[in-house]
Amino acid sequence: MANKPQFGLTPLDAAPLHEKVYLEIVRALMSGEFEPGQKLTSRKLAQELGTSDMPVRSALLRLQSLRALRPLPNGSMEVPLMTASAFSNLMDARTVLEGAAAERAAGKINGNNLRTIRRNCAERIDAIRAGDIGQYLRANYDFKFAIYRHCGNEQMIFLIETLWMQVGPFLRNMADWFKGDLSEMIAVDYHAEALAALEDKDGVRARQAIENDIREGEAYLLKSARFHDESA
Repeated sequence: MANKPQFGLTPLDAAPLHEKVYLEIVRALMSGEFEPGQKLTSRKLAQELGTSDMPVRSALLRLQSLRALRPLPNGSMEVPLMTASAFSNLMDARTVLEGAAAERAAGKINGNNLRTIRRNCAERIDAIRAGDIGQYLRANYDFKFAIYRHCGNEQMIFLIETLWMQVGPFLRNMADWFKGDLSEMIAVDYHAEALAALEDKDGVRARQAIENDIREGEAYLLKSARFHDESA
């Protein structure tokens, strides 16, 4: 009998294995498949990915260097806990980078790209109404990165991904904070405004919509979410 997945990871094909393993764990972090405080071992992750330990250990070390994971004395890794001040700092950086990426991408996104972004936007609203936190986070990730990947600046995308790896696991806890009712998130959702700006190829409006989405979400979560104690 196949082992039941524990971490929401997708089994991988073979080569180039090290990079595929790394990218899959990055995707899981950014889309909230892991939770703050969760312990990760190369053995368990390798089992779910269908690989040996070596490429997983290599990926975990890379993620440690990016502060996406924290090493533990027993050799395993931990998804870091989030304090309110760390969250605010991350959201400050996200606002600057993601707003700029959206503005740059607005003039480069074509009709096929827009269809994908429209679908992601609708999926996010459907997930909010259904109270499905997993689908909500995946759709939020898909929507935003479908935009950012057209900004024409690989370094900018790398920095945005690094920030998302730190924020994504924290957002997973929204299901607990809101007891499965995500409907209030619609009030701080600017995805429709961002989509309309992209359809008009209006970079300034696209930037503003993304910045508003991040800032309004930050303010809402600072009031509603439970953060790790700064003094602990």
